[in-house]
Amino acid sequence: MENVHLAVEEDDLYSGYNDYNPTFDSEELENDVGFQQAVRTSHGRRPPMTAKFPGTAIGGRPLVSSFGSRIPMASSMGRPMTGAVQDGAARPMTAVRAAGYSSSLMRGSTFDPLGQSKGPAPPLEAKNEDTAEEKIKILEKKVNDLIEESCIAQSIGALQLALEKAKEAGRKERALIRQREASGNTEHINLDLTYSVLLNLANQYANNEMYPEALNSYHVIVKNKMFTNAGRLKVNMANIYFKQKNYPKAIKFYRMALDQISNNHKELRIKIMQNIGVVFVRLGQYSDAITSFEHIMAESPNIKTGFNLILCYYAIGDRERMKKAFQKLISVPLGIDDEDKYIPASDDPSSNMVIEAIKNDKLHQMERDLKVLAEKYIMTAAKLIAPAIETSFASGFDWCVDMVKCSQYVELANDLEINKAITYLRQKDFNQAVETLKTFEKKDSRVKSAAATNLSFLYFLEKDYDQADRYADLAMNADRYNPAALINKGNTVFVKKDYEKAAEFYKEALRNDSSCTEALYNLGLSYKIMNRLEEGLDCFLKLHSILRNSAEVMYQLAHLYEQLGDPQQAIEWLMQVIGVTPTDPHVLAKLGKLHDDEGDKSQAFQYYSESFRYFPSNIDVIEWLGAYYIETQFCEKAIQYFERATLIQPNFVKWQLIVASCYRRSGNYQKALETYKEIHRRFPENVECLRFLVRLSTDMGLKEVQEYATKLKKAEKMKEIREQRVKSGRENSARGRREGSTGSAGEYSGHSSSSSKGERLSAKMRSLPGSNEPYEASNPKELDASYVDPLGPQMDRPKTGAKKPVDDDDFADEDLGDDLLPE
Repeated sequence: MENVHLAVEEDDLYSGYNDYNPTFDSEELENDVGFQQAVRTSHGRRPPMTAKFPGTAIGGRPLVSSFGSRIPMASSMGRPMTGAVQDGAARPMTAVRAAGYSSSLMRGSTFDPLGQSKGPAPPLEAKNEDTAEEKIKILEKKVNDLIEESCIAQSIGALQLALEKAKEAGRKERALIRQREASGNTEHINLDLTYSVLLNLANQYANNEMYPEALNSYHVIVKNKMFTNAGRLKVNMANIYFKQKNYPKAIKFYRMALDQISNNHKELRIKIMQNIGVVFVRLGQYSDAITSFEHIMAESPNIKTGFNLILCYYAIGDRERMKKAFQKLISVPLGIDDEDKYIPASDDPSSNMVIEAIKNDKLHQMERDLKVLAEKYIMTAAKLIAPAIETSFASGFDWCVDMVKCSQYVELANDLEINKAITYLRQKDFNQAVETLKTFEKKDSRVKSAAATNLSFLYFLEKDYDQADRYADLAMNADRYNPAALINKGNTVFVKKDYEKAAEFYKEALRNDSSCTEALYNLGLSYKIMNRLEEGLDCFLKLHSILRNSAEVMYQLAHLYEQLGDPQQAIEWLMQVIGVTPTDPHVLAKLGKLHDDEGDKSQAFQYYSESFRYFPSNIDVIEWLGAYYIETQFCEKAIQYFERATLIQPNFVKWQLIVASCYRRSGNYQKALETYKEIHRRFPENVECLRFLVRLSTDMGLKEVQEYATKLKKAEKMKEIREQRVKSGRENSARGRREGSTGSAGEYSGHSSSSSKGERLSAKMRSLPGSNEPYEASNPKELDASYVDPLGPQMDRPKTGAKKPVDDDDFADEDLGDDLLPE
């Protein structure tokens, strides 16, 4: 008991831990007799003896070391050591055996706790892949990999590749089943893997619109009773029947799926009922659809179902229920946070960093999209039911505005008012539209800017440019970052021909909204008018990258390349225009002109013919085609074109003279004579017609030859008198009177030319007649009149222009974007 110490309350629980054996005290070694003796002699190499040291508690029990020596030492509490020898037996040191220590080790053994002296570990046994179980595992892994690859291919849009992977997975899975059956291991067939393969294959068939194959795959799954919850796939089958417009069968399968889904899955049941309602709408069974939608709005209301319910009530004309449904629609909770949550409310940097992080994350983007969708449905519903719920459109819209003001969509009220004004515009009630928009002049800046923008656009269309400019300034002052207001301001400056300033406004609009196509288009037009063709080309090339199929943009590019002297590029862009609008006659005529300028007459003839087929009233095209046939010595075919020109311009004598000349050149002198007589009856003072009458009458031996010769002399004398009067007047007015008195016959005789675009013929068309023609056998001097044939055999085709689909002079009507009015 003398070695037992009783702990008392005042004792320190941690006492004794700093005690150590005096044997290891190096500070008292000089006074240690035994140590000094061992140093001086070989005493230290003898086996240690049992000895007592003063001030220790060794007592006589030996201290066991790892080398097997016995050194008497006791613990500070007098407790015997675990490994001490008692009664001649060595007790194993179990507490340290795991670390490689043992009380049974003898002197001279090496310290090797990790067992490194035994050499390297034997190599792992090689996996035997020849066994049936290993082959099955490898095949299962291949099937799973193929399913995963199929799903990944579908996610990136490679639907055909996804289907091929799904089919290959099906083949591998069937091979796996056969292999299990061959090995007699059928009870371990992986049903989940089979289900995954079949479901993925059915989905890929449906994605590739191979609906019969998809339905077969779904039937295999549904009919297999070993697959749990396979009845839900009837929803997929119903969706396929819906896409095939087999609506009765779609409803049948939706209802079968609904019966197999428990009430615990409320959200899934709601979605299926919503699909059933949509199918009833497609069938025109609005009462059944209303039943489904009303149940959904009572159980779990949502925006889309509320909108569909309003449509059904509108279809059956139920005015009161439309109002109630609209009230339900605007009261549907969206379940999103207020925007104030994303505004920093304090100067705490950590909280501000969190707000910045979540301001544009996917969750906030989803909330914004949901809010935009809800506002779109509400706006559409209000515009739809406004004329139907009240006696007048205005009162119905006012009711909708009042309801919206009392809901969570207060900011939509002003947008509804603007839509009311736009509806007035569509009804051609411009005064009411202007009055409605003017009420926003005292509203907040955003609404005021939108209203002023629309007013500016209205006045611009009415060509009241001063008012348009005033409201454009008002819109800019209310919101300087409104691109539509800046465009309207630029338009008002453009019509005043201040193109540099207009370009500045368009540039500012682009700085505020880089995707504003109207500003970019008008900027390109401004550069083109200022003859800054390269800058204009850059604008339209940028615009083409945004609007890939815009015929107006591609035409402007073609026109710019033509002005830059690159007709091949112009032709390529016009070919793209034809790809978008293949029946545009003006573009076809422009292509004909460019090919004619390049010397490709066959291509030019093809495009001019196509243009004439789509628009047979274009004088330039008619003139070119008629001249082409005359040049190729097919005067009979040219007659039909010039006769059409005569119908279009009956008071234009040139076309009638060409028709008569074509008859004469084709050898039909009698028809030519009748035509000339008809021309003389309508234009008795036309000198050219009288000359041809004299020549034909002489050649044919007619009695009227002297009468026509007398009239010709008189007409020539009158013509000389007119020419003398013209010379005495001013040059500009004289030219106008000369053209009016002589008509267009002077153009054919080579004495004068018309400045009108549709009334000129190329100078190459005027050449002397061939010497082998029969009516030239007589001597012209006998008739005392000169003669020039307007259509000689060496005539070239006329070079005519084509009207552009967007004319620079009509900028205010065609070149300004029409979508400044918000939808």
